[in-house]
Amino acid sequence: MSTKAQNRLRLIVAHFVLILLSFMCLFFFYILIINATHSHAELQKGFSALPGSSLFDNLKKVANDGSFPMFRGILNSLLVSGATAAICTYFSALTAYGLYVYDFKLKKIAFTFILAILVMPTQVTSMGFLRLITNMGMYDSLLPLIIPSIASPAVFYFMYSYMQASLPISMVEAARIDGSNEFRTFNTIVLPIMKPAIAVQAIFTFVGSWNNYFIPALVIQSKSKMTVPILIATLRGADYMSFDMGKIYTMILVAIVPIIIVYLFLSKYIIAGVTLGGVKE
Repeated sequence: MSTKAQNRLRLIVAHFVLILLSFMCLFFFYILIINATHSHAELQKGFSALPGSSLFDNLKKVANDGSFPMFRGILNSLLVSGATAAICTYFSALTAYGLYVYDFKLKKIAFTFILAILVMPTQVTSMGFLRLITNMGMYDSLLPLIIPSIASPAVFYFMYSYMQASLPISMVEAARIDGSNEFRTFNTIVLPIMKPAIAVQAIFTFVGSWNNYFIPALVIQSKSKMTVPILIATLRGADYMSFDMGKIYTMILVAIVPIIIVYLFLSKYIIAGVTLGGVKE
C-alpha cells in the first residue's frame, strides 16, 4: 500500500472515530430534548425518536406549579454559580501569583499544605461546616454556597502551573521598576495573560457549582432559596400519582441552557489563548 493510500485510510479512520464519539456525546442530549417534548403519557409508552408537541405544555406546567419555583431556582443557581466562578478564579489566581512571585521561608510548606487539602473529601468536613455556618447564623442562606469557593486548591494548582509556563518573572520585575504596585501589576498585567486559564476554570467551577447537590441539600431549607439540582430532586421525589416525567425532562433541559451559554461565551478566550501561545522569556 502506498503512502498516499495509508494517509487516506488514516484520515478516514480518524473521521469515523470522531463522528462516532460526537454521536455518543450528543445522543444523550438528543434524547433529553426529545423526551422534553413529550407528555408523561407518551413517555410511558416507550422511547420515540421523533419530537412531540408537548414542550410548551410541559414548560407551562413547571412554570405554573406553585410548589415548584422553577424561575426562582434558576436565578438562585445563576447567582451562586456566577459568584462562585468569579470569586474562585480571581482569588485562586491571586494566591498562585503570591506563591509564584514571592520567595519566603514557608513557601514550600504553604504550597504543600494547600495541595494536601485536595485529598480531603467534602463529606468528611460537612458536619463541622454545617455546625460552623449554623453558629454564624448563615444556615438556610446562599452565602455558605459562595464564600468557601475563595479557597479552591485544585484551581490554585492549575493557575500556579499556568503561571510557571506563561508568566516570566522578568515581566513582574519590570512592572515593579516602573512603579506599579502589586495589585495593579496583578490586575492589569497578570490577569490578561491568565485569561485562557481563568476561562477554563470558570467553566469548570460554574458547572460544578451549578450541579452541586450535596452542600445545598445540607444548608438550604426554604424553597425560595433552593437551587436547580434540589428542585429537580424535589420534583422527582413527588407523589407517584402526581408524578410527571415530562416536567422533569423539561426542567433538566432548561437547567443545562445556562451552562451551554457560559461555555459558548468563554470558549473564545480558550481558543484565543491556544492560538496566541504562552509568553516566553
